[in-house]
Order: sequence, then C-alpha cells, then structure tokens
Amino acid sequence: MPSSDQTDQVIPGYDPDDYPRVAVTVDIVVFTIVDDDLRVLLVQRGEPPFLGRWALPGGFVRPDENLDRAAVRELAEETGIHQKVGLLEQFGSYGDPGRDPRMRVVTVGYWAIVPDLPSPRGGSDARHAEMVSVAEVESERMRLAFDHQHIFSEALETARSSLEDRTVGTLFCEPGFKVSTLRQVYNTVWNTDLDAGNFQRKVTTADGFLTKLESAPVRSGERGGRPASLWTAGPAKKLSPPISRPLDDVEE
Repeated sequence: MPSSDQTDQVIPGYDPDDYPRVAVTVDIVVFTIVDDDLRVLLVQRGEPPFLGRWALPGGFVRPDENLDRAAVRELAEETGIHQKVGLLEQFGSYGDPGRDPRMRVVTVGYWAIVPDLPSPRGGSDARHAEMVSVAEVESERMRLAFDHQHIFSEALETARSSLEDRTVGTLFCEPGFKVSTLRQVYNTVWNTDLDAGNFQRKVTTADGFLTKLESAPVRSGERGGRPASLWTAGPAKKLSPPISRPLDDVEE
C-alpha cells in the first residue's frame, strides 16, 4: 500500500481533470453445488440501469480499498454472505466502452467457491439474491444485465478448467469426504460421468492432492464390511498429474 507521503504528493503539471473519468468495479461469480446441481449466485437489480434484471453481485471500488476488499464487501452487502469463501480470485478484466450506460466503467471479474452457502438475501442496491442453476444461466433465457453473461461464461470455463490442473475441487467438499463425493463434484462441474475406478486411482495417487483420514463408521443396520476411506484436502495447490476433462465437455 502506498505511504501517505506518496498519496499526498503533488506532481507539478499534472491535473487529473485532463483525463477522462473512469470508474472501477468488481463483479463476483460465486459457484456452489446443491443436490448435485452446479449453481451460481445472482442478484436482482433494485435500481437503474437494468432495473429488475438479474446480474452478478458486485459494485464500485471505493477510494480507500483494494480490489479484494471491494469484492468481499460487495458480496456481503448485496447477498448477506459474510463467511469466508473457499476461494476468491481474479480471472479477468472487462472494459468495453459501452458496457455500462452510466459512464466508462472497467470491471475486474472474480470467481469464488462456497461449499456450504447459506441462503442469500438481497441488500444494498440488490432487490433479491438467489442461487440459480448454471444450466439455466447458460441457456441465456435470463438475459443478465450489462455484459455479465460474457463474464459468467468465462468464469464458468475458468472453474471447469481449474479442476484439471488445480486442487480446487476439494473446496466444494466438507472435510472428511469420500472419493465418490469428490468424483460427483467433477461430474457436476464438468457435466459428465467419470469412470469411478480410474478417478479413484488418479486422485489418490496424485502427489499432495488428498490426505487420508479415518474410515467411515458402518451405520446401524448396514452389512458389515470394509468401510469407505475418508479424505481431506492435501497440501498441494497444483494437480500432478492433471486430470483431463473428457473431450466432449470441452468447448471447441
């Protein structure tokens, strides 16, 4: 962060009014899984422009905050989500001159994973907040505000491709999960049906991907036998070797 000496410094011959006004915003694409359905968090706009239209949560960056703080604040203000998300990171920036009818606005896109998302609620300039099936948004029937359809599409591809060579898939799972639970995450995000045996072999032998915990207890009334192993996320951030997405699920 710049020191006060730097921010208060007067530069001879420089006048900010000589340059066009450009605002900076953040837009957040939050993914979660509910009943084996990949969903994205949307808000219904409560004020113009695009009054009543669905949009990604986000808003203007304040002069005294950085981009990450702005993303966390806007998520809390517009949806009521105050918990720490599993992942929140930038994936792109968008600055077409006509993307916002109010003024020239450049936005920074974030994508996030929240494994156990509480019921969102509208707030700030958002009338309503709701988790919507990704399939519904992909169909473009909702007609998202601004250029949010494009931002959403790029965030979705970022999420899908990240499961190939990063360990972020475990962020959708609570600690102490079964391999079958993680496989269902991949199936849901990729919209596919991975072979159970191959998946088990790949994820349990990938260096640092998973850490084995205790075995799951046998429930009362169930037949005896070897209980399924429980796992948690390992220390690795990169997935080695990567897990290739089926070609049918990769966009041309």
